[in-house]
Amino acid sequence: MDFQLTADQRALRQGLRALLARRFDRTALRAAVDAGGGVDRGLWRALGDAGFFALRLPEAAGGVGLGLPEAVLLFEEAGRALLPGPLVDTHLAAGEVAGAAEGKAVVTAPYGRLVAHLADADVVRHADAGRPHGAAAPIRSVDPLTPLHRLPGPVPHPYPREGVLLTAAEQVGTAARTLELAVQHACERVQFGQPIGGFQAVKHLCAQMFVRVETARTAVYAAAVTGVAVEGAAAKLLADEAAVRNARDCLQVCGGMGFTWESDVHLHLKRAWVRAGRGPSKAEAEEELAAALLGDPG
Repeated sequence: MDFQLTADQRALRQGLRALLARRFDRTALRAAVDAGGGVDRGLWRALGDAGFFALRLPEAAGGVGLGLPEAVLLFEEAGRALLPGPLVDTHLAAGEVAGAAEGKAVVTAPYGRLVAHLADADVVRHADAGRPHGAAAPIRSVDPLTPLHRLPGPVPHPYPREGVLLTAAEQVGTAARTLELAVQHACERVQFGQPIGGFQAVKHLCAQMFVRVETARTAVYAAAVTGVAVEGAAAKLLADEAAVRNARDCLQVCGGMGFTWESDVHLHLKRAWVRAGRGPSKAEAEEELAAALLGDPG
């Protein structure tokens, strides 16, 4: 089986990267941080026009007619750019919620008792219809680009498997971007007459970051192709670890500069923490994977 990307898949990924470079560059990212992470409706509609939300809808239903392997490529790019908003929830709602596929509606959904971007959302899926949204209490989010509310009671609806995998793809994007930032700094920062990337300790950190990215990316791509639930659980474990640990290692490579508010590294780390809380917990994913390896159907 050939797992190399096709020319169409590479063009699809490059097209979204180019769109985000135009519409959500670093200036826009920092403006979004200052604004508290609200959804840019213009950008949301641009994503809809580009087929981001309708990617997996059949062409007969107005969609692009592609599958989960193509979706993870786009969500990896969104994670790399730190694009804010309930992207996964709106993508999953395409075809079910009016306007979601076109980017005209922002859709969010709770996971556990937390719901992100509640103030921006036109529709909240899977929430108790009898519970007013006004009962949700805002809480301080570690990620300035992901405003959170806490619902007064638990929401029993499990996070969709496809949502777990798309979130894992976003984590791969963060892991890859922090690797890029670390390597860039290691090549530019000079100490003792040479770039710090020439020192063995820094080399080892960057090499470990690269291994995490490639391992997690391979797991996410494979799970998207096979559709096997347990492979999605394994992909989540690897992607969460890659995103969090790479952001931490990037901070270490960048030294004091990485800890400043002006640096983007801390934004990647904080988003990685928030994403890791979606879907099954680390312990639940490990139990699922262990049960599959041991052949225990329970």
